[in-house]
Amino acid sequence: MRPFVYERATSPSDAAHLAARGTNGDEHRAEYLAGGITLFDLMKLDVMRPELVIDINPIAGTTYGQIELSRQGLRLGALVRMAEAADHPEIKSQYPVIAQSLYLAASQQLRNMASLGGNVLQRTRCTYFRDVSYAACNKRDPGSGCAAMAGVNRTHTVLGTSDQCIATYPGDFAQALIALDASVEIAGPGGARTIPFATLHRKPGETPDKETNLRPDEMIVSFLIPAAPWTRRSLYLKVRDRQSYEFALASAAVALDQEDGAVRNARIALGGVATVPWRAVEAEALLRSKPINEQNAAAVADAAFAGAKGHGQNDFKIELGKRTLSRAPQQAAALEI
Repeated sequence: MRPFVYERATSPSDAAHLAARGTNGDEHRAEYLAGGITLFDLMKLDVMRPELVIDINPIAGTTYGQIELSRQGLRLGALVRMAEAADHPEIKSQYPVIAQSLYLAASQQLRNMASLGGNVLQRTRCTYFRDVSYAACNKRDPGSGCAAMAGVNRTHTVLGTSDQCIATYPGDFAQALIALDASVEIAGPGGARTIPFATLHRKPGETPDKETNLRPDEMIVSFLIPAAPWTRRSLYLKVRDRQSYEFALASAAVALDQEDGAVRNARIALGGVATVPWRAVEAEALLRSKPINEQNAAAVADAAFAGAKGHGQNDFKIELGKRTLSRAPQQAAALEI
């Protein structure tokens, strides 16, 4: 691990001031520390090399660390721990896809430490990104190439790829957020702003090193999930190599609004198969005004993966993703709420 300066922020404004001091243009010289699950891991691997680490845990007593439910919806502070949100009784009953995506994401020890804000910003698990002995990684070193293209790519993605990168976005919670039309409150030295969660992450395109639309000195304050008829009939289905403590090979976050056996509205997001949290808008449209059955669910799955592209070892993910997505709405439709 390389030397760095450690600072503790005593307030949100103090955190913004410290971040501004540690930022130079578009360079990420400063990093915020919450749970540290990803940050310290990648610093030890010499993948991330911040010159300044800003500990924001002292501001957890503000709105950054609170859960608020109202008739308008759910507000989750960025410093809320994964375990707290996953175990919250009202989230489990009113927004089950949120609780399930968090519960299935990690071990209990990690959920006790990891923050919601840090979780959505976690970096890819691509071996070529995390091992600096591999020179070719456009995400780590722009212009160096992508070793995964012709290398070991079984866990890599089939949606949203480019000629520069096929790394998979590894999170689970983000799929629930994008499916439920969440927004993100962001703060920084330039002030506060709110954006749709769907615009937070960036597809790799020609610049896979730029993963989000956050400015270098900004941090996430909270997530806003609006109340809607589909939030209760929702679930997160995760398929992986082993039953626990493993990243998704394919997953689906599904939320349905049903009436008289037909779908009035559907929300679908995919994980484990895309470069970013992936909303399957075209697939959602196919379910509207139709009953949930095997035939319609299969048509939805085919539409969601119409543009999928495998790279050899990960070709199986296309069929696995379809089967996962076909199962998820049928299970959601059968829920007793």
